[in-house]
Amino acid sequence: MPNMQMTKTPMPEQEPNVRNKNFKEVSLGYTEEMAINEAKRCLNCKKPLCVSGCPVNIRIPEFISKVAEGDFQAAYEIITSTNALPALSGRVCPQESQCECKCVRGVKGEPVAIGRLERFVADWYRENVNQMPEKPASNGIRIAVVGSGPAGLTCASELAKEGYAVSIFEALHTAGGVLVYGIPEFRLPKSIVANEVKKLEAMGVEVMTDMVIGKVLSVDELFEMGYKAIFVGSGAGLPMFMHIEGEALKGVMSANEYLTRINLMKAYTSESDTPVIVSKAVAVVGGGNVAMDAARCAKRLGAEHVYIVYRRGEAEMPARLEELHHAKEEGIELCTLCNPTKILDDGNGRVGAMECVRMELGEPDASGRRRPIAIEGSEFELPVDTVIMALGTSPNPLIRSTTPGLETNKKGCLIVNEENMTTREGVYAGGDAVTGAATVILAMGAGKKAAAAIDASFQKQE
Repeated sequence: MPNMQMTKTPMPEQEPNVRNKNFKEVSLGYTEEMAINEAKRCLNCKKPLCVSGCPVNIRIPEFISKVAEGDFQAAYEIITSTNALPALSGRVCPQESQCECKCVRGVKGEPVAIGRLERFVADWYRENVNQMPEKPASNGIRIAVVGSGPAGLTCASELAKEGYAVSIFEALHTAGGVLVYGIPEFRLPKSIVANEVKKLEAMGVEVMTDMVIGKVLSVDELFEMGYKAIFVGSGAGLPMFMHIEGEALKGVMSANEYLTRINLMKAYTSESDTPVIVSKAVAVVGGGNVAMDAARCAKRLGAEHVYIVYRRGEAEMPARLEELHHAKEEGIELCTLCNPTKILDDGNGRVGAMECVRMELGEPDASGRRRPIAIEGSEFELPVDTVIMALGTSPNPLIRSTTPGLETNKKGCLIVNEENMTTREGVYAGGDAVTGAATVILAMGAGKKAAAAIDASFQKQE
């Protein structure tokens, strides 16, 4: 009989006032008993709507059935038949707006905790089995993958399974893309990402770091080296700014820089070569997941006050509800319906305060969201010494500017067809390089789709 418990099985977490002082993972994961209990809440629907909400089409009821039986290895094999990175997507995928929002158990209660179960299965396998995959027989066809983020890792994995000789070219000194430079350790431990990269290498994938395509090598040179197709998964790492007075002051930085120095270069440790500013009060401008990550990192680095400054209301924030909830628990202060107008100098070329104006929501704009309007005469100063801009990102223009035949839209994103091929023959793309900043799971779906298209193109030639 199904477990008709109306709410999700709670997942243990570090206490807020403990975790906001360390970088250990916040959520501690299910025990075997918790996972089985939660899995038994699944009704195993004949027409599983949850699967239709998953960008990589995980066979959700099938893997959950195996968890309910206690056969965790079988559950892992079912998940990985369609999803190459379950430990990652189980942690950072917005299940609440995808698979879980379609779960029928959510009609009269909470949906099945699909993401928590996916994470549990992946963690159980890594901790109890962690068998490296075997290298498939080679078909002799070389494929280049630019970028080792979720799109690149997924594309490489799918192609390697089919026997392609895949080389990943990563611009930074560590493979993982946004998974290692953007997402903090307390949300996604870097050892998990490293383990996934090891699996790829066991399958024969060559991973090369410090390889900035468009600078070290061009796309044309990759073709000249014998690569028969190229997948561009270079992400969207170019930060946006407000272009207001004072943005050039010391103490103003992008969330990209702030998070990269913390996550990838361990700036929170005393022996770091690239320490970040020790702040008393920090303003993070933006309301998405990146803003939450930056704010929670600032708190862990010892800031007494951390404000999230957002021009709309809390209900309009694009961040995941779980991330917003965790941030508030950890003492992050919300300054909603506020917009910065000027960053003030302390007299020494550093941030002394930030001038803001209060906002109200007007009529919906073209996107359907109510447009924020400044309230005349409502200016005030926020006493901060550091300002972090988390306003979104766009693709770096390096690859498109050095590759003839690549076309982009007005936002600088690569244009692709239904098979994820760009306007340059043999060059495919996916993830944030095509969509602009989006979710990890959507990037994984794009990498999977592009790999299938690349494989199909060579199958036609035989």
